[in-house]
Amino acid sequence: MAVKKKGQIDMGKISYNKEDWVAWRWCIRNEIIIAPKAKTSSSWYVTITNKGRTNESPLSYEKTVIWEKIFEYCRYYHCKRKQL
Repeated sequence: MAVKKKGQIDMGKISYNKEDWVAWRWCIRNEIIIAPKAKTSSSWYVTITNKGRTNESPLSYEKTVIWEKIFEYCRYYHCKRKQL
């Protein structure tokens, strides 16, 4: 078991599948940046920067859930583009 360093923040484990990874890479390559932004040491907002505009989720999410939301947004943008 790893020792937690003082000031280190635990954001939970990232759980993703191949579809999530493809969607995340697609977003990065298309300059759609989806990332966590700390609210506190135990909760985060999701920020999305697309075409120079940054938006922040109205809700904050706790560890592990933050990664699920980030990949959910990645899949949304990836699938939206595939439909065009």
